[in-house]
Amino acid sequence: MTHKFAVGGFEGYLTIGLFEDNVPGEIFIKMSKEGSTLSGLIQGFCRAFSLALQYGLPVPAAVDRFRGMRFEPSGPTSNPDIPEASSILDYVARYIELHYVTD
Repeated sequence: MTHKFAVGGFEGYLTIGLFEDNVPGEIFIKMSKEGSTLSGLIQGFCRAFSLALQYGLPVPAAVDRFRGMRFEPSGPTSNPDIPEASSILDYVARYIELHYVTD
C-alpha cells in the first residue's frame, strides 16, 4: 500500500508492507528531495521502525514511540484525517495508527 502525503510543504510517499495477517511489517518513505539530510534520516527511521516490527514490537507500541515528535518540517498536511502534524514521524505514526491499530 502506498500513500502520497505532504507535511509542512514537503511531499513524500509512505509504503507499508504487510505480513500475511495484514499487520504492518515494514515501512518505506520516499521524500521529494532524495539525497538530502532529511531523506537520509527518514530512511534510517524506516529501517529501525521496520526491524522493530519484524522482531515483534506490537504496532501500537511502535506508534506510541513516534506520535507527537516535534521537529521541522511540521504543519498542515494533505490528509483531512490528520490536518496538522508536528513532524513527518508524527504524521506516519498517526497514519499507521488510523489504518492499522484497533481498540
